[in-house]
Amino acid sequence: MEQNHSELDQEFDQELEERASSSWTVGDEQAGERIDKFIAERMEELSRTQVQDLIESESILVNEKKSKANYKLRAGDHITLVMPEPEEVTLVAEDIPLDVYYEDSDVIVVNKPRGMVVHPAAGHYSGTLVNALLYHCKDLSGINGEIRPGIVHRIDKDTSGLLMAAKNDVAHRSLAHQLKEHTVTRRYIAVVFGVMEHDVGTIDAPISRHTVHRQQMAVTKDGREAITHFQVIERLPKHTVVELKLETGRTHQIRVHMDFIGHPLVGDPKYGNQRRNKFNHIIEGQALHAQVLGFEHPRTGEYLEFSSDMPEEMVKLIDLLRQEA
Repeated sequence: MEQNHSELDQEFDQELEERASSSWTVGDEQAGERIDKFIAERMEELSRTQVQDLIESESILVNEKKSKANYKLRAGDHITLVMPEPEEVTLVAEDIPLDVYYEDSDVIVVNKPRGMVVHPAAGHYSGTLVNALLYHCKDLSGINGEIRPGIVHRIDKDTSGLLMAAKNDVAHRSLAHQLKEHTVTRRYIAVVFGVMEHDVGTIDAPISRHTVHRQQMAVTKDGREAITHFQVIERLPKHTVVELKLETGRTHQIRVHMDFIGHPLVGDPKYGNQRRNKFNHIIEGQALHAQVLGFEHPRTGEYLEFSSDMPEEMVKLIDLLRQEA
């Protein structure tokens, strides 16, 4: 049987391998923070409850010793996480409501809510978009295996917005080819720290896994090509609303690139020197929404494009930031 390992497969397998064993050294900025909160912010696929279970089972240690979930971190603490061996998983179709923008026998486009993981991963086998799609669609492409049926591309757990999935292998190959050739339209709306000086621009900076913080990506000399185009939508007193267009699709690309040019996303728990999110009563996670998605239909060749409104929490955040002194 011919094996077809896509770019998504390779990145996913690399992530699983690296996330199986992770470690952190607590800095001054994180001192006083609860350990369960600290881990949950860095392991986006794990909920706070799942992190607490891992602490209880001694899969997470502080200075090589068991701790409690409410342990307050101290500067210099060394935290290690060793994920338990994955159990054999049978995916279950779950009756989770979907915001469907388009659907036919080949493809489905959905508006993913913030907080939903796209596909199952270690410690997170239910409540994902895949579980919902299995219930809604019945048939999905099998190219990416049993854990990721139909999934052609991903957006992060705390990023909301439009995502396409394939219902058969022919559609999957067509959509994956369009992504590889950079012909898929993907435009995001984000709120970033600082007032951006330039109205438009392009960030052309290669990205690879961070050499120290293995759950993060970084701009590196020998990384893979990554190109993001930006256009300022609105300048606020201390922040900027910006539209970002992906030419490539590296893991965390927008988040890494905006941090690289000194304008990290508001609320981002991984980038921007882990800035504390004083707006977390409004929005949890990065202020990023996949607003526009366009592609050629895999069967008809017709170009389809969809647009979704910003989620309510981002609208509220922007309204609040307009009032800053």
